[in-house]
Amino acid sequence: MDNQFENLHEIFEEQRRAFLKYGPPTLGSRTIALSQLEEQILLYKNEIAQAISSDFGHRSYHETLMAEIFVCIKSIQHTKKYLKKWMKPRKRPVPWYCRPAKAKIHYQPLGVVGIMSPWNYPFQLCFGPMIAALAAGNRIMLKPSGRTPETCKIIEKIITRVFERHDVAVVYGPGVNEAFIQLPFNHLLYTGSSQVGKKVMRAASENLTPVTLELGGRSPVIIAEDYPVQKAVNSILTGKLFNAGQTCIAANHAFVHKSQMNRFLEHALKVIHKMYPTALDNADYTNIISKERYDKLRNMIEDAKSKGAAIYQPHEKELHQSNKRKILPTLIVNTTMDMLVMKEEIFGPILPIIPYESLYDVIDEISHNQRPLALYCFTDNQETMDTILRSTISGGVCMNDTLLHFIQDDLPFGGVGHSGMGRYHGFYGFETFSNLKGVFYQSRVNIMGSLRPPYGRLFKSVMDYFIN
Repeated sequence: MDNQFENLHEIFEEQRRAFLKYGPPTLGSRTIALSQLEEQILLYKNEIAQAISSDFGHRSYHETLMAEIFVCIKSIQHTKKYLKKWMKPRKRPVPWYCRPAKAKIHYQPLGVVGIMSPWNYPFQLCFGPMIAALAAGNRIMLKPSGRTPETCKIIEKIITRVFERHDVAVVYGPGVNEAFIQLPFNHLLYTGSSQVGKKVMRAASENLTPVTLELGGRSPVIIAEDYPVQKAVNSILTGKLFNAGQTCIAANHAFVHKSQMNRFLEHALKVIHKMYPTALDNADYTNIISKERYDKLRNMIEDAKSKGAAIYQPHEKELHQSNKRKILPTLIVNTTMDMLVMKEEIFGPILPIIPYESLYDVIDEISHNQRPLALYCFTDNQETMDTILRSTISGGVCMNDTLLHFIQDDLPFGGVGHSGMGRYHGFYGFETFSNLKGVFYQSRVNIMGSLRPPYGRLFKSVMDYFIN
């Protein structure tokens, strides 16, 4: 551990010295770096997909193209398009009694930024924050997930082809996590579980390092009584089964009006069969990342079943036909609060379906639990939308679809409360990794001189005017 910390600290100091020596990179150098990064991602897109699939035991190639390659490329392109505008100092209003002075916000890079990414989207959740930190002009240390060693290698390969170690460095291996979070970064972004997020925050507090925490959350989905069930099911299951449910913003459980329960189940079973005619031997259906996670998900299903829940698995005949690390798409009804699927974040292709009578009961249930990373609502009624938006607190909301709020570069992404803190994506990421330096420019002619000691009649007149 001590040796590991010394090695990481050496890299950190190298980046810190480079930042102090060379100062903020120009718009041109930032744009060139982003363009070179884009070229390398496109050049190695197949190797990236192969590496991720190897780490998962099998990961859908098409899912990797969409969730890893496409998202990163579009983020780079968006950043390059608007970076010049973002970097310009922003004028701010000046009160009349300070005019004709001026005030501006200058965006200054923080220095050395640490980024810790998770295993579920091991490339995109590493490169996405890095793109924002690069745009803001920082030096960066990347710590990809140790659960995805092959992806770590391709990340390192791409980074070393574009950057020197004093610009961007990739670190991974045994004991790195603990050493990494002890470094005195100027900002630290962590994506992962709430449990580890608490450790990151505690360690960062020792150095007064500001943190952005992108954590999990039991994200609910609500289908209002007015919305066509079949349409909602298609969107919900597309998002839920993408990456076999191993998505931090996937719907964790669905609230369905009791009058629509049978139609929801009937259509859901058809949709699953249509999207995945088979599950275990389907190249489009992704593995669970590890035996540990696989066993935990199986245990959740067995726990619910033993406590009286009804389990629906359209591919149940395939269950014992393969030793592949795949969990069948699973729907659960008749749940109770003592079941594991109702107490923990699922993070797999398992969807509890909960009937409700009143929308206000659903809102009450959501409001009395930890604030989720995402909330999904299906309704065409504007009043219902407004009620849910006003009455619930979540990191983000997606109306009449799932997951798609994540890929909006002009929307901030992040959690609230137990699901995290801080925001990134687009300008919000640039802002997160910048020091917003407020600068006041005094004018040659001003009234401040008349308000200095010795205080006399003019001072009293001015104060009487302002205060009374």
